[in-house]
Formats: sequence, structure tokens, C-alpha cells
Amino acid sequence: MTIAIIALDARGLILARTLSESLPDATVHRRVARTSADSGDIIFDDTITYLRELFTANITIIGVCAAGILIRALGPHLSDKRQDPPVLAVSADGASVVPLIGGHHGANDLARRIAAVTGGTAAITTASDIAFGFALDDPPNGWRVENLDRLKPIAAALLAGDPVAFDVECGDATWMADAPWTATAPCNVQVTDRADANTESDLVLRPPVLALGIGCERNTDPEELRVLVLKTLRDANLSPNAVACVVSIDLKSNEPAVHALADELGRPARFFAAAALEAESPRLQTPSDIVFRETGCHGVCEGAALAAAGPDSQLIVAKTKSARATCAIARATGDIDAHTIGQPQGILNIVGIGPGASAWRTPDADQAIRRADAVVGYSLYLDIVADVMQPSARVDSDLGAEEDRVRQALNLAAAGKRVALVSSGDAGIYALAALAFECLDSADDPRWNRLTLNVIPGVSAMQAAAARAGAPLGHDFCAVSLSDLLTPREVILQRLDAAAKVGFVTALYNPQSRTRRDLLGEAQRIFVDARPAATPVIIARNLGRVDESIIITTLADFEPDIVDMLTIVIIGGADTKTIQRGVNRWTYTPRGYAKKKPTKGTIK
Repeated sequence: MTIAIIALDARGLILARTLSESLPDATVHRRVARTSADSGDIIFDDTITYLRELFTANITIIGVCAAGILIRALGPHLSDKRQDPPVLAVSADGASVVPLIGGHHGANDLARRIAAVTGGTAAITTASDIAFGFALDDPPNGWRVENLDRLKPIAAALLAGDPVAFDVECGDATWMADAPWTATAPCNVQVTDRADANTESDLVLRPPVLALGIGCERNTDPEELRVLVLKTLRDANLSPNAVACVVSIDLKSNEPAVHALADELGRPARFFAAAALEAESPRLQTPSDIVFRETGCHGVCEGAALAAAGPDSQLIVAKTKSARATCAIARATGDIDAHTIGQPQGILNIVGIGPGASAWRTPDADQAIRRADAVVGYSLYLDIVADVMQPSARVDSDLGAEEDRVRQALNLAAAGKRVALVSSGDAGIYALAALAFECLDSADDPRWNRLTLNVIPGVSAMQAAAARAGAPLGHDFCAVSLSDLLTPREVILQRLDAAAKVGFVTALYNPQSRTRRDLLGEAQRIFVDARPAATPVIIARNLGRVDESIIITTLADFEPDIVDMLTIVIIGGADTKTIQRGVNRWTYTPRGYAKKKPTKGTIK
């Protein structure tokens, strides 16, 4: 779960930071008006509004505050106890930890974890937890309740002291051992993977004991795989709800059909290297030399199922085939923790973080950074997004080491991690997205080719500069980088000359550094020869940061020496204007709407 620890004052902030060190999925959110600054915190202003935003975004809330604040803020937004995220109130001294919402949805367990850190008391109020130390509707991770309609009457019978029997066929059910079970009873709790379990009178719990191994040809129709698997489970009298994971060889980690099946079953897809599957060859029922020549192991679906279910597991369904797919099923002796076996498909999100202000980052960018196992970037950019990333996820990179940075991000993702590679501005504009695709193109690395890769846009520097100055990009525009480290100088000059002659508004990226001092002056001379001396020029530095500055000048008065690498320059086009209205000075490029105005006497 994603956890937000809310601190409303300085005392609460101390405890919030202590708790965040023990809860790896948690971030500290502080009210800016009453708490001290810290670059690792997420700040907010309006407490009630912010709490509601977190709650509706399905984020777990730990409020280091009075319970009444949380109740008043969230009460009108409660809907379904099985869907609402957990909400807890913790006193500032840590003595009381109260799960307010979602007790059987993770809040009770979280309360106990917090109390263990603070030495306080977890104020558990749910009846079954008090009576037996567990709740039937809050089973361990991976377990499922088959028939929720029988949950309430059987829980009520247990609490009332009525006889309820307990039948365990598979899985680790020791978490329920302390209830007052009887040998025989009118109603029963069954722990089984059998599809034909009695759901009319009994409560049926499904332990995560089945590993579903998959093999398939490239681009297999997801429907074909789905039909094969469901028929195989049905023929073997096995419940899909007892499947713990969908597993295959790492060559199939980007196979859409495998992921579609995992999504339908609501279980993670995990993948093994060929060597791990080949280690299972003595236990295979249908080993194949043909498969070995193609994949490096003698069996994909059987090997994956056995590898996932563990060394004491049993292959209960051997390889079953359709035209283009295979599946096999192994049963573990205990529960399968799907998140500790094999590895998931790696994900690389190339994230544009905007010019610098957190308000200019998109929600998608924040989410990608917050959920990342590793956030790779130039140290300055990582400082900017420190408020939303897990401190343990930070992977710093030196200025100028762009290719090494991209390769490191690709390799981390290839190891099964969820990676965010951050760029300032927009990731696809003079940033790292193009370099990532260039690396993919030149290397053709099978590990990289199997990744999920997303480019998450951000506000570009030219957009931010234009917005601060008015609307200079209101008509046709272009962008030219003045860095000759990667582009030959003569090519840059040709592009500047073309842009100047055709009248484009032109954004100049990478305009000047300590060692590159003359191309910006060359650009000025090119544009002076092609445009009026009064053409507006915008000089925007440190956009979105504390020392932001915006200067609106002209081509004639423009002084290149004041520009550095933290600056973007926008040179107006043939029609760009600067106007003074009141105390405000604006630059804009008309789109041509004046030409659409009806002339006098014309009826429209």
C-alpha cells in the first residue's frame, strides 16, 4: 500500500519521520504553515481538502493528530468498507494508535506495526480480532474468500460460541488456529483449492498454493491462452482463486497474453531465467530437447510452475497444450509468496519533471516517482523531486554522464525493478527519452527489449518561459539547441538561419555555458539581419525556482553575456509584440484572429 503520514505541527512531525523510517512505503506529508522545512517531505496547506484528496486517491492515511480531524474530513466520503483505504489516528506521543477505517483492510495490522515502533497501544476494536486475534475477512496476503455471503454468518457463529468446524486441505492456515473450532458442526470453514468445494453452507477460503506455469509462442492471442488455462483448471477441479501467480521464462516477460491472463486472475506475473527452469528438469514430466534448443531449458511451463511452488512442491497438472500455448500447475506445500519468486517485468518510466516547481509536475510524473524502486537522475533534479520519492530509491548521476545514466536505468529495470529516469522539462525535448531509444536501437539488448517503457511528459522550459512572459508561442515556432557537443556547429548555424528567415518564434535551448560562449552571439547576429531590432526577446532563468527571473528585452538590446545554462531564450517571430498594460508587460504572437473580425456593414 502507499502510505501518507500526516503531520500538522512540529511535535507530530518528529513522530511522523520516526514512523516513516519503519514503514518503507510511507512518505511524510507536513502542513507547511506549522512545521519546519525538510526537503524529504511533501507539503500541503489546506488540511481537510488534502486529506480528502489522499483518501479518494486510495492512499492509506496515518494522521499524527486527533481522530476527530480525520473523522470530520473523511466521514462524508466513506463508501464501501472493502474499498476504502485504511485510515489511522496516532497521538503525537505515540501512546495511542487507533485504526479508524479499514480495520480488516490492513489498518489493524498497520496499527500493530506502529505500536511496536512507538511502544504504544494499538486500539483494535473489531470483534473477531479481539476474540481470536484474526479476522476471516482479513486473511494473509494472497488468500481469498470465495463466497463473501457466508462470511458474516460464520463469523457471527464463532463469536457467539456456536459450533463451527475447520477443514484444511492445503495452505498454511496456522493464522486461524486459535479459534474455538469443533470437530463437526452444521457449518464449516474450508481451506481448499478444490473448485467443487461446498459454498452453499460453508465459508470457503482459497490459500495461494497453485503456481500456474505458462509457455506460448510470440504474440499468442490472449483469448487462446485464457481458454486453455480456465479449461485446464476446470478439468483438474482447481479454483482460479487458489492460483498464487502466473509464471514463465524471462523470454516471455513482455508477452501481452501472459500479462492479460495475470490481470484477469488478479495475480502477479513473475519470470525466471532459463537456468532456474533447467534446474527443475529432473522433476519435469514432459521434458523436451526441442524446447531446450530454443530456450535453454527442457520445459517452460512445468519448470516455471515447479520453480515458483518450491522444492517440495508437486506437479499436479503436466503440460497441457493448445495450438500456440501450454500451461502446467504445481501445488506448494505452504503458501506461495509471489513477490519473492522470480522477478516481475521491469518498468522504465522516463519522467519529465518540468522546470522546477512542484506545482508544474503532472500527477502522472509524481506517481511514477513515488512508486519507483529506483529514481535515477542528475543530483540537482533528484533534489527537486525529493519530496515525492522514497529516499532509498535515489540513484544519483553526475552532470554530463547522460548515456551512463540511461544505461544504468535500463539495467535496473532489466533486473525487474520499477525505475523512474528523471529529466527536467519534458523528457522528450532535448532530454533523456531520445537517448533511451537510441540506446535501445544501437544495443538491441534482449533484456532491455522486454521492458515496459513509458515516456511521461512534463512542462517544457519553453512552455514555462512563454507562460511567464505572456503568449509568445501563439503562432508557429521552433526550438534549436545551441550545444555543439552533439550537433556540428555548421548545422546549428544553418538551422538558426532558416528559422530567422521564415519568421518562426525560436526557443534557444542550451544557449551558453562556461566553455561555449560565442554561438549565442552568432544567433543574435543572424536574427538581427533577418528581423527588426525591436523584435522581443525573452530571457528566462531558473524557472519555477526561488530565484526565477524573466527579462523581456529586444534583439537590439539583448546582452548574451547574462545568459547561462540555467536560462532559456525565446526570440520573437515576425509578428511578435510586447505590450504594457498597467504595471504588467506582456509579449505575445497573434494567431490571426483579427482577420476573422467582420468588416463594418457585413452580416455574419
